[in-house]
Amino acid sequence: MAQGLKVAVIGGGSSYTPEIVEGFIKRYDQLPIRELWLVDIEAGRHKLEIVGALAQRMVQRSGLPISVHLTLNRREAIEGADFVSTQMRVGLLEARKWDEHIPNQYGVIGQETTGPGGMMKALRTIPALLDICRDIEELAPNAWLLNFTNPAGMVTEAIRRYSKVRSIGLCNAPIGLTKWLSAKYEAPASRIYTEFVGLNHLHWVTRIEVEGVDRLPELLDKREEYSGKNVPPSEWDPDFLRSLGGLPSYYLKYFYMTDVMLQEQLESLKSGGTRAEVVKKVEDELFELYKDPDLQEKPKQLEKRGGAFYSEAAVNLMESLYGDKRDIQTLNVPNGNTLDFLPPDACIEVNCVVTGQGPLALPVTKVPEQAKGLIHAVKTYERLTIRAAVEGDRDLALQAMASHPLVPSVGVAKKLLGEMLEKNRPYLPAFFKS
Repeated sequence: MAQGLKVAVIGGGSSYTPEIVEGFIKRYDQLPIRELWLVDIEAGRHKLEIVGALAQRMVQRSGLPISVHLTLNRREAIEGADFVSTQMRVGLLEARKWDEHIPNQYGVIGQETTGPGGMMKALRTIPALLDICRDIEELAPNAWLLNFTNPAGMVTEAIRRYSKVRSIGLCNAPIGLTKWLSAKYEAPASRIYTEFVGLNHLHWVTRIEVEGVDRLPELLDKREEYSGKNVPPSEWDPDFLRSLGGLPSYYLKYFYMTDVMLQEQLESLKSGGTRAEVVKKVEDELFELYKDPDLQEKPKQLEKRGGAFYSEAAVNLMESLYGDKRDIQTLNVPNGNTLDFLPPDACIEVNCVVTGQGPLALPVTKVPEQAKGLIHAVKTYERLTIRAAVEGDRDLALQAMASHPLVPSVGVAKKLLGEMLEKNRPYLPAFFKS
């Protein structure tokens, strides 16, 4: 058999694909990919053809011996793969729009990975990914599944709990923070150490050392923040931030500044539509660019999406697993006994040493007391949601919705759940058994 790796990207018609292709080209010496399979479903065929043709032009221009295959046949793509990467969106951007709209109508935060919207995304996504895992168990039992599909922590935990697949969850926030610090302090990434504590989209950065100097106090004092393209910047309260004990993920604004964030959402709903509608415009522009037969590289506009650098994180992880590099990366992995107040099989987002056998979670040196309650509450909601998704159980789903810190009452939880399940009926057959 020819040497080299086989990689399958599920959701290959995504606007992010050119970024991961660029990563594979740049790292070919460390990560010799022979076959790249881009997979999508019938509804995504048009996008797959456009973005796949760009991927083929990019590889052709590089002169590397990578063959790019486009397919709607997932099993063919997975068979014998070394790595499977998932970047899919069940229900496409249309479903995301309702994840954002419906909670807003009840005066609740509407966001694609946090709160009721995140819950619906999890309910749609978990069964689809477990279905993919059954194919991986059968056709590529030694493959690593790198999951970017949001909500990444919950999806990864579901995979670890309900399948035998070797899976790791990934987010672009940690690598985004390192790049931000690197530019701010003019220091190479290799001289920056950050310690993450918490869950995916619910983390506190409790250590920030740049070239051996502790920079956390000044960053908290100046209220500087690294923020994603997908979360609006709002000012933190200076006393609160200074005493928080960690640089908060921008998603924590939804919990600590719920009133301000809700106001921003309701205003943008009136003026420019939800984040889903903004993303749809960016995505339409990107696909217009991708169609250009002379385009042979990733266009700059792709960085307007919230997931900038995600592919760099993916390629870093593949390279470290393949080369047994033993470097430190921030990943979504089972807790074990890292956070003593969570169950061992709960997925958490922490620093890990990446070996050829997989990531080893590092002990955390600081867990702010004030972060524990929120981590525990959100994890409780996540675990109930995962079970509800797998069992199609409305009672569990109601308990999950009502236990989310952003949902104000059981009455609101019940109305939200009923309306949102109905809106998602095509994607949630398990909840509509006659």
